[in-house]
Amino acid sequence: MVFDTGYMLIVILTAAVGGLIGFILRAKIKKYSNVPISAGITGAEVARRMLEHYGLYDVQVVEGRGVLTDHYNPRTKTISLSPEIYRGRTIASTAVAAHECGHAVQHAEAYQWLEMRSAIVPLVQFSARAQQWVLIGAFAGVSAGLGNILLLACVFLFSITAFFSVITLPVEFDATKRGLAWLDSSGIARGSEHDGARDALKWAAMTYVAAAMSAMIMVLYLISKMGNRR
Repeated sequence: MVFDTGYMLIVILTAAVGGLIGFILRAKIKKYSNVPISAGITGAEVARRMLEHYGLYDVQVVEGRGVLTDHYNPRTKTISLSPEIYRGRTIASTAVAAHECGHAVQHAEAYQWLEMRSAIVPLVQFSARAQQWVLIGAFAGVSAGLGNILLLACVFLFSITAFFSVITLPVEFDATKRGLAWLDSSGIARGSEHDGARDALKWAAMTYVAAAMSAMIMVLYLISKMGNRR
């Protein structure tokens, strides 16, 4: 086998943890998608009201495709909401829409962590494409000297993605904080509805926490492999 037992164990465990968190998130979204919001407005309307509050008239709100595909694109200044969120009049649609608007507000205010994350996206994309091939070369039984060089390259490439995952955390937590604060101040979601929105977004954030932890564990594993080869 190209990869040793340690690598496969890390892949399996991190995939299991990520899968479990993803399962809980989908359950939470399903739960709060069945609870109507008393304000009676759709996720799209929530987004447009929040954008208007912050004077962000150049940001578009569009209906996307799929499930849990909601995102903000800073290049096109577009908030894409999945159909269930875009059209829904529920706690889930309200929470997700407000969170994505939080990203738009971050962009407008040049939030430092978002700016940093956006700046390194091209480097992260290159790293994601290259790291698996370099990893295969490092573990494929090549000469010790070349294997060590490739392993060092792996550490560098995986460190880039790990760094990206880590700086994503404050971006996501801050977007949630902004969204929840606006929902409360606007009166759209208060009391139990606000608690439900917070619960749903907490588990959405946990997916990023799991991704960051997985990335960091992989980097530590590769560093330990370098130490064993010396």
